[in-house]
Amino acid sequence: MRATAVLSVELGRGGRSVVRQLRSQSPMTLVPRRAATTSADGTAVVHLVSSAASPLGGDRVDLRVRVGPGARLLLRGTAATVALPGPGRSRSTVHLEVADGGTVEYLPGATVISARADHWAETAVELGAGARLRCREVLVLGRSGERPGRSTTTTHVVRGGVPLLRQRLDVGDERLTASAAHLAGARVLATETVVWDRDPAEPSSGDWWSLAPLAAGGALATAVAADAVLAERRLAEAVSHHPDAAQLEEPRW
Repeated sequence: MRATAVLSVELGRGGRSVVRQLRSQSPMTLVPRRAATTSADGTAVVHLVSSAASPLGGDRVDLRVRVGPGARLLLRGTAATVALPGPGRSRSTVHLEVADGGTVEYLPGATVISARADHWAETAVELGAGARLRCREVLVLGRSGERPGRSTTTTHVVRGGVPLLRQRLDVGDERLTASAAHLAGARVLATETVVWDRDPAEPSSGDWWSLAPLAAGGALATAVAADAVLAERRLAEAVSHHPDAAQLEEPRW
C-alpha cells in the first residue's frame, strides 16, 4: 500500500490559522476540527486518524505539512499505530516545513513495533527564522507479552539552514536494548523535540527522564519506562522543566 497526505495551513483574517490544503487517503486520514470549536488562540487543529491497519510490511506512507508565516497548527494523533509484518520493510516519512514565525505541534500517537515487523520511520523538519516546533515520538517495543520486531527511526531538524538535531535509533537487538547505554531494558521510549522562544540554560533530569538543551538551539526531552502511560508521564515531567513550560501545556478541548 502507498498513501500520501498533504496539509497546508496559512494565517487568515483576524489572526486565525486556516487550513488551505488538505488531502489524505487511507490508511492516513486528516480530519480538521470545525472552526467553531477551534482553539481560543486561533490555532488550526487537525486530527491524524488511522483508518486502516497500517503500516504492514511493504507499505509506504508519506505525510507532508506546510505552515505559513505566523500560522499555528496542532496536528494530533487519535490512537496508536501498530507496525505489522509483511513482505518487505514498511516505511513512513513525515516532512514538516514551518515558515518564519510559524508554529507546529506534531503530537502523533504511539508507534508499536510488533513481532517480526521491519519498519523505517523518518521525520524531517525545516524551520524558518523564529519558527516554533514541538515534535513528539513514543515508541513501544512490542505488544503485551511479545518481543518486538525491527525498527529504525530518524529525526532531522534544521532551522535557517543550521542543523539542530540529527538522531537515529535502532531497535530489535535484545542485547542492545538491555544495555544501559541504549534503553536499559525499557519497553517504551518517548522523546519530544522543542524549539520555542527560549531554551533551557542547563540540562535537567529525574527518574528516567531528561531535558537537554541542543548546541545550536532547541531542547530534547527523553523518557523511558516499562509502559506507555508511565513513559508519557515522565516525558511530561521533563517538558515541565522547560522555561516555556506554561506555553507547552496541552489544551483539553
